[in-house]
Amino acid sequence: MKLTEIEAAIEAILFTMGDEVSLDLIARGLNLEPKVTKNIIKDLMVKYEDENRGIKIIQVGEGFQLCTKKEYYPNLIEIAAHPQKPTITEVMLETLSIIAYKQPVTKAEIEKIRGVKCDHVINKLLEYNLIKELGRLDAPGKPILFGTTEEFLRSFGVEGVDDLPQIDPNKLESFKAEAEEEIQLKLDV
Repeated sequence: MKLTEIEAAIEAILFTMGDEVSLDLIARGLNLEPKVTKNIIKDLMVKYEDENRGIKIIQVGEGFQLCTKKEYYPNLIEIAAHPQKPTITEVMLETLSIIAYKQPVTKAEIEKIRGVKCDHVINKLLEYNLIKELGRLDAPGKPILFGTTEEFLRSFGVEGVDDLPQIDPNKLESFKAEAEEEIQLKLDV
């Protein structure tokens, strides 16, 4: 392996691992002796300083870590102060639509409709402030009732849940038929 390839491999290892990585582990990953690996890392550290890069490699005990130079922290803080909107997956959107149309609704009702557990999805929707706990159902176990939030309304551009699009009755019948067919296939297996 050429020196530039070894340096690239070291960068990849340190970047991917995030935390410090022991010298022995890096050397093993490169099929090199630890002493040779350490010399290459030390040269790479000097190279980063000489080229005035935004990152550096630091030694932490017997390991090494890739990190940002502190003079660039203000730039990072500026970006972190304006986080991107979270990504909503298809599963999250499906669960969210069940909650929006059926609210107030319990987790058990959502799981019955979806046919799978939805703890993680509900937690993500709560984290994104798209749903909230509305209270508890007066039933055994007192399950939590979920509904949508004002953030949900803003995100989807509706003034209230009454403004949500109505499902076409023909499509609804088609969905019901597909669901019944799917259930029948599962029962036959």
